[in-house]
Amino acid sequence: MPERGSHEDAGPCQKVDDGMTRVFQLFGKRWTGLIVSVLLQRPVHFAELRRAIPGISERMLSDRLTELGAAGLVVREVDEGPPLRVAYRLTEVGTALEPALKELGAWAEQHLPEGGQCPR
Repeated sequence: MPERGSHEDAGPCQKVDDGMTRVFQLFGKRWTGLIVSVLLQRPVHFAELRRAIPGISERMLSDRLTELGAAGLVVREVDEGPPLRVAYRLTEVGTALEPALKELGAWAEQHLPEGGQCPR
């Protein structure tokens, strides 16, 4: 017989919330949170954004920006120039993520040491 309070007597698992599913379908992808974090500071040209995120390829950055645009978080703005330049900025919806991302950053500072290993 399982002990009272054990996981076995908790009943069936709860279904994951639909909102959380949608959030992690987008933010669970590598680089997405970092891109939004950079764009929270100000609108940025593509090359600046790539330099701000070491290790991201142009193709991956382009793909993630397209996804963020389709989700309504990022807008692509073309400056006809010369020279022609493309900048990206967060929409009002994207900017609304700032408090949540700051909380995640604060949590990471407190609970995730530099090496990325969580305390046991």
